[in-house]
Amino acid sequence: MNDDVEQWRVAKRAVSSQKGAVAAQHWQAARAGAAMLAEGGNAVDAAVACAMALNVVEPWMCGLGGSGFMVVWLAKEKRAHVLNFQGKLPQAIDLADYPLDPDEPDSLMLYPGVKARANERGYGSITVPGAVAGLGRALERFGRLPWDRVLAPAVKLAERGLPVDWHTTLQIGLAMDLLRRDPVAHDLYLPDGIPAKPESFRPLPTLTATLKTLAAKGPSAFYEGPLAARIANDLQAGGSRITTDDLAAYAVEEHAALSGRYRGAEVHTAGAQSGGVRLLDMLAYVEANLMPGSQVGPETWIAYARGLDAAFTSHKRKVGLDPQVGCTSHMSAVDAEGNMVALTYTLLNRFGSGVVLPSTGMLMNNAIAYFDPRPGKPVSLAGGKRINSSNICPTIATRDGAALFALGASGANHIVPCTAQLTALLLDYEMSLEAAFHTPRIDASARGSLRADPAMGDAALAEMQKVFQLEVAQLLVFPKLYGCPSGVSRDPGSGTCWGMADISQPVAGAAVPAPFRLDEGGVKAETPRA
Repeated sequence: MNDDVEQWRVAKRAVSSQKGAVAAQHWQAARAGAAMLAEGGNAVDAAVACAMALNVVEPWMCGLGGSGFMVVWLAKEKRAHVLNFQGKLPQAIDLADYPLDPDEPDSLMLYPGVKARANERGYGSITVPGAVAGLGRALERFGRLPWDRVLAPAVKLAERGLPVDWHTTLQIGLAMDLLRRDPVAHDLYLPDGIPAKPESFRPLPTLTATLKTLAAKGPSAFYEGPLAARIANDLQAGGSRITTDDLAAYAVEEHAALSGRYRGAEVHTAGAQSGGVRLLDMLAYVEANLMPGSQVGPETWIAYARGLDAAFTSHKRKVGLDPQVGCTSHMSAVDAEGNMVALTYTLLNRFGSGVVLPSTGMLMNNAIAYFDPRPGKPVSLAGGKRINSSNICPTIATRDGAALFALGASGANHIVPCTAQLTALLLDYEMSLEAAFHTPRIDASARGSLRADPAMGDAALAEMQKVFQLEVAQLLVFPKLYGCPSGVSRDPGSGTCWGMADISQPVAGAAVPAPFRLDEGGVKAETPRA
């Protein structure tokens, strides 16, 4: 069946240590997180350092202007905590700013099109970001190291500049039309009107100053005081309705995890407003309908696909939506004590709104696209509303009070299928993290067909084709058809920790504790232009 399909084979090695590990969508961010473990920090310190470093090395996916969820497992408490730092609408939001336009395409979330796509790009698409509040709360509640120390790697990375490799150039090229609309974004990412070329660093003086201010004054400086005033002034000058009062009023929500049992383990996810409900629904179906053998076979993929289809069908009945796009970043961390973190945060779309605030150098989200521009709907635009539906599903599995692994992924509708399958593979077949990440995956979301990696082999594909309308598609760098996972695991008996990142993401990686350092790799920084 796949004789005429050109395939490539890629592999990565899981890293291991007795002292912990961090995995992320960029290896330099993973290294920043692992440095906190080397300095005596815990998994929360590591996750926050990693997340802050992503502002510099993977800015198109997440950052200070974004939002998300974090699941934290505390080994001593034997308890999972969830921090919800999703974005909020400004109090003065006005439906009149988002008139429907039949000449515009449906939005990212499949709502009717809005004039000039104002809910998807530009200043009018920005919600009050929760990322800084969420990461700050995590460090305050569960971390061990001081805030400025945890931000130090991000500051060092920012001082050096945005590292541009071919993957960065690809990401910029995919968003050229968006980035051209904003003069600051244009100058940063499109020097001379074209994507920044590989083997260079783009200077980030304004973002560096912002990170230094946050490091010195703490996360509250983002929401109150001079920095907050600059953020609000920039937003309002561009047409946003976000005010200093909106920033000051932002609050993180903390609650217990949404948990379920699977194969004798407890699976903890981010809650009803995340993709965790679908993940647990899929696992419940699989446990009831699959008796795992000694190895993965066609019956595995058929059960996983049916479980995913059932979970997404239920989800669609509840929300009536099936968004297919979005860009996100996930990172996972574990320390020597068995604490774990699964953290996912996002700007929503690639490069979010396409807006870089001139006074702070921050890329901003376009999360107003989450809301319905029509009045009288459950998620209609209204002042102060928080994002209440997401594919994000950071997940931690435990057994007998000890954490086994932490997982998550990016990739919009691919997030739940990816994370659910890895969770199932690890618990159904007692795979190692490395083996699970190298096992081919399917993608199913009740869309009328099943996508499968040809690396499964002709026999498995033939069996699946008897049951489903089958699409055969390789695991590639782009498009990411099977999600982009990052995970860590720990053997409660030996205490050995592992970290593993997506095998087809060229810059993704995992790191073990070591002092933080910058590797230039022969790349030279550009001189800022006057």
